[in-house]
Amino acid sequence: MSKIKMLNPIVEMDGDEMTRIMWKMVKEKLIAPYVDLKVEYYDLGIKHRDDTDDQVTIDAAHATMKHRVAVKCATITPEAERVKEYGLKQQWKSPNGTIRAMLDGTVFRGPIMVKNIKPAVRSWKKPIVIGRHAYGDVYRDAEMAVPGPGTVELIYTPADGDQVKRMVVHQFKEPGVIMGMHNLNSSITSFARACFTCALERKIDMIFSCKDTISKIYHGRFRLVFRDVFEREYKEAFEKAGITYTFTLIDDAVARIMKSEGGMLWACRNYDGDVMSDMVASAFGSLALMTSDLISPHGYFEYEAAHGTVQRHYYQHLKGEKTSTNSTALIYAWTGGLSKRGQLDGTKALDEFATKLEAATVETIESGKMTKDLVALAEPKPERPLYTEEFIDAVASTLEKKL
Repeated sequence: MSKIKMLNPIVEMDGDEMTRIMWKMVKEKLIAPYVDLKVEYYDLGIKHRDDTDDQVTIDAAHATMKHRVAVKCATITPEAERVKEYGLKQQWKSPNGTIRAMLDGTVFRGPIMVKNIKPAVRSWKKPIVIGRHAYGDVYRDAEMAVPGPGTVELIYTPADGDQVKRMVVHQFKEPGVIMGMHNLNSSITSFARACFTCALERKIDMIFSCKDTISKIYHGRFRLVFRDVFEREYKEAFEKAGITYTFTLIDDAVARIMKSEGGMLWACRNYDGDVMSDMVASAFGSLALMTSDLISPHGYFEYEAAHGTVQRHYYQHLKGEKTSTNSTALIYAWTGGLSKRGQLDGTKALDEFATKLEAATVETIESGKMTKDLVALAEPKPERPLYTEEFIDAVASTLEKKL
């Protein structure tokens, strides 16, 4: 068959460690044989980010604004040990955090469900989609080590030089640590609209949760913005669609969702969404069975793997040992980007190809061909797990029969 033509490029952001190895395999074995790929490539591997003083991350975000669609591999966010391991100049900030802040997007994460893997939570029968705010909070914080006794204050100095506001955070009597976080009314509003829109499109109930009983101003702002946006812009549409919006405290939401059958969108603040999306993914089978789509109100879309760089398997790979690493989320990052590119450009064949690749991936797992992380969960249990490349080859074989 002739290769499918792309009218416009997608932005490709390469990553780190084992996911970088699999990213290349997925691209070469599952996509390049069938699609005449047009990509604008950016190497977000940790060494190249360090070499460019992280400018490559900013460039990749600007390219996404230009071309509107991006696909991203998993990347390292370095801590002290990683700085030493890779000889880095500093502990660079999360590239995901930088990109999300620039695109002003909301991350939607949902499980990839397969028939032969049952959720760990017995009551869950339908997907639970996490809508994660993708700006601010701990991901854009300012931190300081307090060396000894003293006072730490919050100080607000108005741009117009009006009255300065001060508040004591803590009077230290010994060494400690301090952290400052922020968010923006505009970003919270975009987050609310994105979540309400997603719930309407999927026709599923929506929950938003935070802890405004403790954080009456910071968390309270989120609750009020969601309430006001819903009342003004979405209440009537939700009633017509037969779906509901509920606010509840984060601890109550956890208890409620654990006993539900699923089938809702759970809107979470940035850190809550980070943690809860991993919990949901793991409970539905694996972190590698989770989509992660960044959607911006400005019309930008970025698709990525929801998991990390699989460091342990990478070290095994470097020793020449075979690994059994699940590439499903990486495959869905590519299919998400290709599908959206096809939809925006009116290239139906590209959109259909992405759908077929997703179906081939699910069918491969449902046929009993899967990586080690899924074997213990599968019913019936496969004879043996497939190695990393074997699984990708198995998906390629299933895909070829569909095309």
